[in-house]
Amino acid sequence: MTQTYKKKLIEVAIPLEAINAASAREKSIRHGHPSTLHLWWARRPLAACRAVLFAQLVDDPSSLPEEFPTPEAQDAERKRLFAIIEDLVKWENSTNEEVLERARAEIRRSCGDELPPVYDPFSGGGSIPLEAQRLGLPAYGSDLNPVAVMIGKAMIEIPPKFKDMEPIHPGPKERNHYRNAEGLAEDVKYYGAWMREKAWERIGHLYPQVDLPKEYGGGKANVIAWIWARTVPSPDPAFSDVRVPVTSSFTLGTKPGREAWIEATPDRKTKSIRYEVQRKGSKEEIAKSKKGTKVGQANFRCILSDAPISGAYVDAAASRGEMGRVLLAVAAEGKRGRVYLSPSSEQLDALALADKEIGELDTSFLQVPCRGTFASNAQGRKYGFETFEDYFLPRQLASLTALSDALDQVQEQVFQDCTNCGWQESSALLAEGGSGPGAYAESIRVFLAFAIDRSVDRGSTICSWDSSPKMEALRNTFARQAIPMTWDFAEGNPFSTSSGNFLSNVDWVARVAELFVPAATGAISQHDAQTVKYPKQVVISSDPPYYDNIEYSDLSDFFYVWLKRNCGAVFPNVFGFLSTPKREELVATRYRHGGQQEADQFFLDGMTKAIERMTEEVGTEFPATIYYAFKQNEVEKEGISSTGWATFLQAVVQAGFSVVGTWPMRTEMSNRMVASGTNALANSVVLVCRKKEATAEVITRAEFIRALKRELPPAIAELQAANVSPADMPQSAIGPGMGVFSRYQGVLESDDSRMSVKAALQLINAELDEYLGGIQGEFDPDTRFAISWFEQNGMSKGDYGVADNLARARGIAVESVKHAGIVESQAGKVRILKRDELDPEWEPQTDTHLTVWECLQHLVRAHEKDGISYNTALLLRKIDDKAEAVKDLAYCLYDICANKRQDAKEATAYNALIADWSDLTREAAAIVDIRGTGQTRMDF
Repeated sequence: MTQTYKKKLIEVAIPLEAINAASAREKSIRHGHPSTLHLWWARRPLAACRAVLFAQLVDDPSSLPEEFPTPEAQDAERKRLFAIIEDLVKWENSTNEEVLERARAEIRRSCGDELPPVYDPFSGGGSIPLEAQRLGLPAYGSDLNPVAVMIGKAMIEIPPKFKDMEPIHPGPKERNHYRNAEGLAEDVKYYGAWMREKAWERIGHLYPQVDLPKEYGGGKANVIAWIWARTVPSPDPAFSDVRVPVTSSFTLGTKPGREAWIEATPDRKTKSIRYEVQRKGSKEEIAKSKKGTKVGQANFRCILSDAPISGAYVDAAASRGEMGRVLLAVAAEGKRGRVYLSPSSEQLDALALADKEIGELDTSFLQVPCRGTFASNAQGRKYGFETFEDYFLPRQLASLTALSDALDQVQEQVFQDCTNCGWQESSALLAEGGSGPGAYAESIRVFLAFAIDRSVDRGSTICSWDSSPKMEALRNTFARQAIPMTWDFAEGNPFSTSSGNFLSNVDWVARVAELFVPAATGAISQHDAQTVKYPKQVVISSDPPYYDNIEYSDLSDFFYVWLKRNCGAVFPNVFGFLSTPKREELVATRYRHGGQQEADQFFLDGMTKAIERMTEEVGTEFPATIYYAFKQNEVEKEGISSTGWATFLQAVVQAGFSVVGTWPMRTEMSNRMVASGTNALANSVVLVCRKKEATAEVITRAEFIRALKRELPPAIAELQAANVSPADMPQSAIGPGMGVFSRYQGVLESDDSRMSVKAALQLINAELDEYLGGIQGEFDPDTRFAISWFEQNGMSKGDYGVADNLARARGIAVESVKHAGIVESQAGKVRILKRDELDPEWEPQTDTHLTVWECLQHLVRAHEKDGISYNTALLLRKIDDKAEAVKDLAYCLYDICANKRQDAKEATAYNALIADWSDLTREAAAIVDIRGTGQTRMDF
């Protein structure tokens, strides 16, 4: 097949470990990270998106033979480009104009100074358009979900309109000079505080302070949270008129020496339960409090009669309107930490007042049917959650609607302050592309609506109390990607200074806006990816929904009802639905489609149509990149040919793309540093795609296998040379393997049926195993023996007779392997020596029976002990001409461990070494011999 395009860097090589390390580290970044602007599920890390876009647009040196005529020159240029990427992906450089401009210059050089627009038709949390804009590229995107669209508009559309603008608020200014969206961010903070005061004037009386006991210093204190438990009628007929608690815990705080819990004392005679806060106490009392009344998953006991209370009983009671709640305790902010108190009459009176005043509020916007906790409930129980109003207490609704109502006043005030600053009036509003005072007032409204949504996440009856010693704080509703049922819950105080308060939420939003780099224009629209219209000459990079991982629309309805109230007038076209669209949503959700098979087919058909739209619009100058996130438990069961992955790839191939590369992205922070290695499969994979040639042929299974055997080994060797870790190799090898499969119109099985992607993946994986197994023939005989023995016995003992036959087959004797220092042989048994049993004084230069096995094990031992250090690098330097063989052996042994699904620690050791190989070789190259003396030093 004749290549008619310039290869881009991403089609050849990228600094995968640097990208993965930066992506994983990014997960620990909180303040200022766009993920804290508004909750969205399964966002791609910004570092990965930034690196992928750069590599997608920049020419690979092999495409410029006049500038880089030799492989050596090309490698040197790639290293230079890699260095740019390694700087680019660091979080601290995300606003560094020097680093960003260096990357933009490279993109302009490869694009003839005409920067192409980037489009993501599944824009979701907006990571890809945001990073395109940061790189100076016109950024566009669309999403079916209105909540995602609003997130995108806030990040992509609004900041460029008010770039480098000073704030307009009348208070003291925080800076002398404002760049990017810093002025916008400062106004968000100012008007958020102004808005909070307006809400407090209206409903502050519902949040009275508490009187602290003398032992806590006395005086008044703000309440942080009110701790509640749900109740149902006792199932015992003798107590059926009593509401008993169904709670998973009575624990309040577990800090040593400051433990606190709720003692629930039942009185069978009076048919009542008394709740009192207790402090300190015995280990048994504290341990008992942690259990609450729960005895199993959604199963409880009646505190009065000890009768069992099943989840089904609770659900039935809730559906009859018989689930209630009882206030257990109040958490206040003391001078030396949290203070837990039993509810006072003043606190109970405030609750009663809130119950009364809720009748005066308009909560009709919440009368939207919801799926309750079905997202995480296999039994489909709703526990009384029929509409979104059911998620909130009356006082929570009072505070949230008071904040929402204050948005109108904020918008009017911002408009007035704009005109006071001399802004010229403009009739064009935000939805019409305006950038005058009206549009700016609407922009501030949008960001403060996000602060309200953050308060909604911290202000429902799904929120619980984290009693752990380091926290003792309010959890949010979406502690995971579902709405779980919480039996004991915490009501936070939005007017306090503790976690989840409104001013804190405003600050989180403002900090994100402060770090936006709107280096280009952008636009996000509400549209279905199957029918979306693309700009001309567009570069496509997309992060589609992932098979059946997350039900985005069901979850985002929780925020949609509030955003519609708060932003519906600003973007009426975005909020023209009762709830978020679901029928067209491309996820394989069985309950919507009548079963898993029907859901799979819906996903395949819809994703194929969406990707067909991409293939129709994508040009030949740039490849497309598509992200796919693995559902880990599925991959663990089925490997890289898992159903979801195979279904997604099938859609890509059927749509007319040829997959020319796959790059695994590990984006989760593990307990160890990422560079130290992990055996886990990547969280997501980036597919690099080109439009399939119109002249593509149909071939047979035998021809496909021959092509795989011809083309996959050199491609794998290149991946090894690029130090792709063994854990990532199976997913990386899919790229060149699928490149063979997908460049043809089809592959015919022996019965003339079309080969499925799943079958092709299995053949690719088998070829990878065969390649890694074939490496063994290139090692010395002692190493080949050790590999076979390790594969059969691991580190355990085996019979000498078996070992002798194995050794003879390789032209050696067991004594040879023993002499090499690899095995122990005694009493008719043979076993491989563990690394800690190897000679600590070993030197490769003086070893008269040097083997690749020894070199690897000594190197791994040094790496496990010291990591990337002088000692480890020096040992690699001494191994010298066996270094590449050592690396090959590490791949081989990792593959053996992975295929046997055993000895994870051993596999991790080999994976970690390869993950650090580039750094180690760089350190080894810096070690020089001083005047031929054999002594060494680091050459800096």
